[in-house]
Amino acid sequence: MKENIIATKSYDFAVKIVLLSKKLIAENEYVLSRQILKSGTSIGANLEEAIGGISKKDFRAKMSISYKEARETHYWLRILKDTDYITDSEFEKLETELSSILKILFKIIQSSKE
Repeated sequence: MKENIIATKSYDFAVKIVLLSKKLIAENEYVLSRQILKSGTSIGANLEEAIGGISKKDFRAKMSISYKEARETHYWLRILKDTDYITDSEFEKLETELSSILKILFKIIQSSKE
């Protein structure tokens, strides 16, 4: 089976988000940890649903949700950085990965409309 780059990237990113959430919980930050966990893991979950979609319309809808969850994750990462829950370096690493995921998702959504 051929490797699906976006599925791999979103899965690897979700693992990092789970670890970040665990770190936040260890620091007694429960609200933001849940928000970042939900949106950051939802990217890949919706992507998996899109891959298994039964129609092109279903595929596009799930990919769009995945893209929106990635945008939301970007928001929470900025909040975490600006409130000193994560360092600038931690933010930059995650943001670089997330930007790559966003670009790929956007291209997939655009090309699936044609």
